[in-house]
Formats: sequence, structure tokens, C-alpha cells
Amino acid sequence: MPDILHAIQISLPAESIYPLVSTARGFTQWWAEDVTVSGEAVELAFFNRNTVYRLRPKLLLPHNRAEWLVETGKEWTGTRIHFHLEPAKSGTLLRFFHAGWLEHTDYFTSCNTTWGELMFRLKAAAEGHSRGPLFLRDSLAY
Repeated sequence: MPDILHAIQISLPAESIYPLVSTARGFTQWWAEDVTVSGEAVELAFFNRNTVYRLRPKLLLPHNRAEWLVETGKEWTGTRIHFHLEPAKSGTLLRFFHAGWLEHTDYFTSCNTTWGELMFRLKAAAEGHSRGPLFLRDSLAY
């Protein structure tokens, strides 16, 4: 099974970054504007709600890891999204994994590219230079 992997250095301690990867409110600062909470699950909606990804927390280890199981979405169902925060010389190294894809497809490749952009938005949000979420509520495309 192929996985998407990224790593990015963020010049802050993990406790400053963790809320951005472990909460619905955090996701709205860099990932998607249309985010709702349903019980423990977080739903992120894209393209005028034509696509909705429901994420359920599998492991939330404060200041260290946030791991989510994806319950809905084209090719995403059953995949897992992991954010691992590691101390580094000048802050935190964020290791990102979107694991468990069934195969390499054009959609997988597109998502890999998008996750790269999202990592830079996450870094900017953490460091106080937010450009906002990549996906806006009424966007047909980003």
C-alpha cells in the first residue's frame, strides 16, 4: 500500500503546533474553511460540499501525535492521517503520513501535491503568518 509522506521544520515547540493538527478549529486555520464536528468525528467539506471527508481520532497524544482514521471520501476511506511532532534544534519537526492508500493513482498523486502545499500552510499558521485555509467554503477548486 502506498503512503504519502512529508516532513517540515516549524520554529515553535510542539505544544504550539499540536492544536492545529488535533482539533477541528485547528484544521480551519490551514486546511479547510468548512469544518464541522459530529460527536468525536470531524468533517471537512470541499468544493461546495461535493466532497466530505469524515475523520475520527484514533490516537491523540498531546504535544506528540494526532492520528486520524478517514471514514469517507474518494479513495480516502480507510486511510489514516498521522501527524508526529518531534523536538528539533530550532523547534519541532512535523512528520506527516497519509497512509493506507490502496494504489498509486492520478488522484493519489494530486493529493500528494496538495498535502505538500498544506504542510507549508500549517507551518505558516503555526508561526503566525497564516495564509488561511487552502480550501475555502464556496470554492469550486483551490
